[in-house]
Amino acid sequence: MTRWLEPQAVTVPASFSTLGLHPLVEQTLLRRGISSPEEIDAFLHPEATPSASFPNIKSATERVNLAIRKNETICVWGDFDVDGQTSTALLVQALRAIGADVIYYIPIRGKESHGVHVDSLMPIIDHGAKLIVTCDTGITAHEAVEYANSRGVDVIITDHHDLGETLPNAVAIINPKMLPKDHLLSNLAGVGVAYKLAEALLDDKTRSTVNGLRPEDLLDLVALGLIADVALLKGETRSLAQKGIQKIRETNRLGLKVIAELSGTKLETLTEETIGFTFAPRLNALGRLGDANPAVELLITNDPARARVLAAQIEGLNAQRRLLTSQVYEAAEAQLRANPDLLTEPAIVLSHHDWPGGVVGIVANKLVDRYHKPAILLNESEDGIMRGSARSIEGLHITEAIATQKEILHGFGGHPMAAGMAFDADKLTEFRKGLGRAIEKQLGEVVREEPTLQIDAWLGLGEINISLAEALETLAPFGAGNPSLIFASRDVMMKSVSTIGKTKEHRRLNIIDQGGNTQSILWWGGAGEELPESDSKFDIAYSLRASSYRGQKQVTLQFEEFRITEEKPVEIRKAKAEIKDFRLQSSTFDVRPSTLVWAEGAERSKGKSRFELYPSDEFAIYTTPPSPVELRKALEIVKPKIISVFAIPPAEEKPDDFLSRLAGLCKYTLNNYEGKTTLKKLVIAMASREAAVQIGLEWLAAGGQLSVRIEEDIISLSVIKQEKNPYLQAELFIALKGILNETSAYRKYFATVDLKTLF
Repeated sequence: MTRWLEPQAVTVPASFSTLGLHPLVEQTLLRRGISSPEEIDAFLHPEATPSASFPNIKSATERVNLAIRKNETICVWGDFDVDGQTSTALLVQALRAIGADVIYYIPIRGKESHGVHVDSLMPIIDHGAKLIVTCDTGITAHEAVEYANSRGVDVIITDHHDLGETLPNAVAIINPKMLPKDHLLSNLAGVGVAYKLAEALLDDKTRSTVNGLRPEDLLDLVALGLIADVALLKGETRSLAQKGIQKIRETNRLGLKVIAELSGTKLETLTEETIGFTFAPRLNALGRLGDANPAVELLITNDPARARVLAAQIEGLNAQRRLLTSQVYEAAEAQLRANPDLLTEPAIVLSHHDWPGGVVGIVANKLVDRYHKPAILLNESEDGIMRGSARSIEGLHITEAIATQKEILHGFGGHPMAAGMAFDADKLTEFRKGLGRAIEKQLGEVVREEPTLQIDAWLGLGEINISLAEALETLAPFGAGNPSLIFASRDVMMKSVSTIGKTKEHRRLNIIDQGGNTQSILWWGGAGEELPESDSKFDIAYSLRASSYRGQKQVTLQFEEFRITEEKPVEIRKAKAEIKDFRLQSSTFDVRPSTLVWAEGAERSKGKSRFELYPSDEFAIYTTPPSPVELRKALEIVKPKIISVFAIPPAEEKPDDFLSRLAGLCKYTLNNYEGKTTLKKLVIAMASREAAVQIGLEWLAAGGQLSVRIEEDIISLSVIKQEKNPYLQAELFIALKGILNETSAYRKYFATVDLKTLF
């Protein structure tokens, strides 16, 4: 249960009266430690900090200029997340503009992971690279730098990750961690550091640039990387993000325009939320599930046809990312429901050997958003090593907390808000306890309390208008270091609820207060979540933003949480259904003609599928359900008085067998129905969960032999030779294995459990 915290009382000084700010803006600034007109001006209108503030930046620019004069090939080495992609694109564009001969390389996550690797560096040097410039990586690349030096190749490192005990032997290292902690540049992410190097190169008055490229022309990439990397929005970081968001709104960058078009995004009203929920996930999908190098091409290309092809590939991978993320998130929530004590620990630490590593960071972030606690998700590989991703909360340097456990870690790295780590699986308990102590040392004992939600102000529904929303926009962009404001309204009731979105995963809540005022609130990802019962009164918390739709200004409210304040009268519970257990007598199947029979898979001729059920007093469960979700949905539809349980389990399948049978169904569909079928038909035939069939289809498509298009329930198959994606296949296979294992375990449990506990 989340505890709501009341707004902190503050007294606004008289000196604020000349600033013309909304009272809520004034109160918020005071609560965030900004207490003088001068500090407010610096926060609302931050000025740029000279790139020369960075130690070693002069050495870096001199070495780049030497490479240009000597016509040496420069390789920009990046990282596969959005910060790394944008850093790489930015430096490639800037270096080409000043006449450099540039190539670029981003490691493939499924093959190499983060960092600079000698095996991949070797062929780059063999092909003539004389200078390596890293971005968003390299600060711990001792071996790779020594190898490059042994080949007569210099290295410039631009990175923002924490410094090791020693630094690599590079020509120049540009890293904000080498600056004082309170320096205006200290919070830059990798793309911000890359920008400062590009700024220094482009501001060199001794030469002209190709196409007149100016540093500010690169700010759209900077905002994209900063927001995606959850950089602390303070000092220069806030300034760059603020200016960069405006630059994206008016961008001429072809790749961003095509992504916006395909995702239905209006660039002119873009905010940091658009970056975080639309652009970043799509670009991250490339790095997590495939090869991120095409993302750089997309961000720098001027070829419309090529941009459209690359953006379409990203859309496809993003759909697969959503599928995998949903599966892991559901499994993580199931662990928390089964063991709620995990929520009382300083950090949420969850693990599973069948979680695909490419999405655990995304799910960790979703858990942070929901429970307001740091979260770490880990997957265990066949070598007995747990590898995971951490996401933090305001005020906690998660990488420093993880570093306290370095004695048991194989490796780790990150920054205040996110990190990665690896350790032996048998060290999980030790890691969890040690991490908890480190977090408590940073934050105090308060971390063991229940999750909390800070309310910034209570509003009546009638007080919410576009003037208020626009006034609050002066505090934007929001994010780490400058969280969005959370408002709440008391004693409202639900007027109506609708499911929205292309995949029907979101909800629109229409609420009404005692005075008859109404508001509409968007609940992203809220489909299937628990809602207040009708006629119940509840308090609701939400964020509030100004936006526009078809040229009209409007207020957008986004759901955070609700808490019941007045329950509706309790109804007398109806008697439970009568249960008849035939699990040991399943060989003699005999039911009355009026009985509705639920049967799927090889036994589907004996009854109706889960999609064909209807209300009936007598209900027979012939095939064992694949999970409690399907069972619960079936009971909600049928509402039976008598339940006969036969529970015939479909044959248990390993992933390879499952995929082989699914491929056979696809072949049959192609040969007999021109490749047209429905997701429901495949689910019934496979007697499995929908997610298993969807992931199985995506696995077949990633093999390069089959094209699969899913639009709602309609599936279109075609035999089209396309490039194989083994990295995506590996992630999908792990996820499928997890689903099938869960289904198998549930069916075994269903065969012996006391049925009174289920119905």
